[in-house]
Amino acid sequence: MTEEHKHDTTDKLVHAYEQMLKQTHETIEKAQQESVPKFREILDKARDNMVELGELTREEAEKVSDYIKRDIEDAANYIAETGQEMRDWWRFDLELIERRMMDMFTQVADQTSLQLAQWAENARRMSLYQAGEVTGPGTLICDRCGAETHFVKAGRIPICAECGGTSFRRRNEETDSKG
Repeated sequence: MTEEHKHDTTDKLVHAYEQMLKQTHETIEKAQQESVPKFREILDKARDNMVELGELTREEAEKVSDYIKRDIEDAANYIAETGQEMRDWWRFDLELIERRMMDMFTQVADQTSLQLAQWAENARRMSLYQAGEVTGPGTLICDRCGAETHFVKAGRIPICAECGGTSFRRRNEETDSKG
């Protein structure tokens, strides 16, 4: 695979992450009166729509969908455990984050809190972020050396610049007190 093709794929997946999250948010906004389990169905529809439109392969769409679920589960887990707000999970000045992204995540996290509690339990068991995956805004900490990698928008997770590590955890109160 050429470097140019890798870059095209990376940009494609980052763009797909943002588009899928946006579509999910828009659909949830329209269906606010429906129950919490609807979230998975809505995300699945957004994923399937991107495949049908030829924007992503089935495998790529599954990856992006899993990335969104992981990020939302992580946010819900943090909020449930600490009682903090979404902005504390991100650890950035709100000016650095696009307002629409903050609104989308907040809407999704608020509207699906019961389902997210179940996902949060699963996320605790599988909370590592891997180099090459796509993540939303926040700070990831290298599982090997503790170096931080900051994201101000969705992007592909690089290998650790300090030690070459490939596994990361999202920075939160728990990881801050360990470090």
